[in-house]
Amino acid sequence: AAARYLPAGRGEQVGGDWFDVIPLSADRVALVVGDVMGHGIAEAATMGRLRTAVRTLADLDMAPDELLGHLNDLVSELGEDFYATCLYAVYDPVGRTCCYSLAGHPPPVFVHPDGTVQSPVVSPDPPLGAATPPFAVHELPLPDGSLVVLCTDGLIESRARDAEQGLAELVRVLGGAAVRPARFTGADQEEDVRGVAELCDTVVAELLPDRERTTDDAALLIAHTRALPAGDIASFGLPDDPRAAGQAREIVRDQLSRWGLDDLSMTTELLVSELVGNVIRHGKGPMRLRLLRSRNLTCEVYDGSLSTPRIRHATYTDEGGRGLQLVAALSRRWGARYLSDAKCIWTEQDIPNGSRCREPRA
Repeated sequence: AAARYLPAGRGEQVGGDWFDVIPLSADRVALVVGDVMGHGIAEAATMGRLRTAVRTLADLDMAPDELLGHLNDLVSELGEDFYATCLYAVYDPVGRTCCYSLAGHPPPVFVHPDGTVQSPVVSPDPPLGAATPPFAVHELPLPDGSLVVLCTDGLIESRARDAEQGLAELVRVLGGAAVRPARFTGADQEEDVRGVAELCDTVVAELLPDRERTTDDAALLIAHTRALPAGDIASFGLPDDPRAAGQAREIVRDQLSRWGLDDLSMTTELLVSELVGNVIRHGKGPMRLRLLRSRNLTCEVYDGSLSTPRIRHATYTDEGGRGLQLVAALSRRWGARYLSDAKCIWTEQDIPNGSRCREPRA
């Protein structure tokens, strides 16, 4: 990903535009861009509060519409004079989808690997502070190697053109610049980053040729997506009975051996035993195990219960209550996220250097 922030005019006054890229569980990534209306110290301070709030809520694995709902409450509590727009998107490299919600913000633009530029026509909800949740959720499939382009209205709207004209100009620029040969090959990460950064510069130069005369801040965020190869994903169904823990351990042992991660087998078996045992005691089926191999090893256990897992503080004489303490101690991080009719408890472990042998990418 690469981004650009351009203050209004000569940058003599601070503004409220911001952007962020937030790693989530299961290799998903949140892409955020927002704009607090107005200029000045108060607006910049509000921007800082909202950016921090988004990171906190994202860490709870909230869906885009739910996250904007909480953010709307925060802005509403600031008073009637505070409004902000925001776009919160989540890219899933396993499902190869992008899910997003809008609060009075310009829509995202997607550039597909074949050079096709897509700007979905959606009806944005009102800005934060003026909206009445729930917010709409938009989801679309995104092929591996696509570009996700987010911006604030300062990039596309000016005295000479309205937002609709500016969005059309952005689509035109992306269509001409993003398809140049070898710009986004994905073969070399540093070269890929340079290509995305150069595209940011091209977009800014085309849409804001005279930046010193602009009257609004502008933010631009471009991300080049990388899908997780099918060989790095392993998913298994588990029976809804006490035998599931033993089967899960056997599955983990076999799959990690195939991936050349035998050094992680003992720890991962212990983790999956605790996660599956927690479901058997407190949750309900159907149960599913998923393993993901990327920069780290992710172990996920899905079940049909929406109950919230929480760490108990067991005393010396308690016979239970230490499972999640063990999970927290053995994993780099862990957490839970909720689907429409199920939940997922996940853990992440670091992969030792040299242990990961992935097949060459086409």
